[in-house]
Amino acid sequence: MTSDTESKGFFERLKAGLARTRNAFIKNIDDILLGERVISQKLFDELEETLIMADVGPVFTYELIEKMKEQAKRNELGDAEILRKVLRDTITDTLKKTEAPLQIPKNQLFTIMVVGVNGTGKTTTIGKLANALKKDGASLILVAADTFRAAAIEQLEVWSKRVDVPLIKQKPGADPAAVVFDAIVAAKARKTDAVIIDTAGRLHTKVNLMEELKKMKRIIERELPAAPHEILLVLDATTGQNAVVQAKMFNDEIGVTGIILTKLDGTAKGGVIIGIARELNIPIRYIGIGERLDDLKIFNSAEFVDALFER
Repeated sequence: MTSDTESKGFFERLKAGLARTRNAFIKNIDDILLGERVISQKLFDELEETLIMADVGPVFTYELIEKMKEQAKRNELGDAEILRKVLRDTITDTLKKTEAPLQIPKNQLFTIMVVGVNGTGKTTTIGKLANALKKDGASLILVAADTFRAAAIEQLEVWSKRVDVPLIKQKPGADPAAVVFDAIVAAKARKTDAVIIDTAGRLHTKVNLMEELKKMKRIIERELPAAPHEILLVLDATTGQNAVVQAKMFNDEIGVTGIILTKLDGTAKGGVIIGIARELNIPIRYIGIGERLDDLKIFNSAEFVDALFER
């Protein structure tokens, strides 16, 4: 269980992590709203440009502007604070729909495939996820199925030792599906609660990558009906709209059941979480806001919006 002190500490780190996004997004919108005395088409045009630049996505931008225009017609937008409240409420409603913490059931082996392109912080995120799930009492096995990069295997091995969770691996160049098979057999024998599988993310060989992921998925399903239970996609917030493109691609190819958004502390593009929520309708399971072991947290929409808007 998380203490109140820990929660407050994380909120302050989240608020600090979102500072660049807040300055590039909310502050710019405040400047527009507070600088205008009349609600006009010019104001809506400036808002639209700012929202698009903030990476919230065209779908959300269009819907928000239309909602504001409709309320303006009914004379329900009397001042800047009301416009700001409409923005905040719309963001809150959008993010709330994707709030769905990962649930690890008891008394059955739960399989988690972690996917994403290289550079998103995938392997580090797996280490942090393993730490979080272990704290909640789950027994785990990590699986080094990114066999194309020796560094990926070594990095996961470092994390397995750091969080004291066993690792299943083979030599670099081994068949990833064979590593996954070994892991499932071992997890069954040890009555492990969950396996977390690291996968390759070589986007420049997209076809090969997706076929490899599909093969792994088939192997897991063959050994455990209805598995993999979770396909977690790790996205890098600093890439803005590219993160949305990646999410659509992985979802179309293998089906994504949850998203982890990393590096929110190093970007002004944190608004992309709104575009992801609105356009993809995939649960956002966790967000990452730093390098610390406990800087991966279950996504809480109200907490996120509070941190984003707090002046």
